[in-house]
Amino acid sequence: MTKCVQLQEISLKPAKCSLRQQEDGAFLIRKSSGQDRQQPYTLVVYYNSRVYNIPVRYIQASQQYTLGREKKGEERFTSVSHIIENHQRNPLVLIDSQRNTKDFTKLCYAVKP
Repeated sequence: MTKCVQLQEISLKPAKCSLRQQEDGAFLIRKSSGQDRQQPYTLVVYYNSRVYNIPVRYIQASQQYTLGREKKGEERFTSVSHIIENHQRNPLVLIDSQRNTKDFTKLCYAVKP
């Protein structure tokens, strides 16, 4: 990962608390709660007073990473750093399944809890 984006050794609840004190576009990468090789990390993003937890999936066959659930035409990246760099330039889709809403934000700055 790039120097500005480091894997955070933090669980879900403290990650949410750290981000709630930030501005829109704040993010961090943490190890996923489970020990699943197909979802090794979670991208945690703060936007519009909400914290979004986005699974970072690893695709063994192509040795690439992607975000969210499997979908047709999904973007794939050679590293988690490339995902971050891409979404610092291009908006990330944030889906709130509870409210059935969709928002967009760029990743603005990494947070260290």
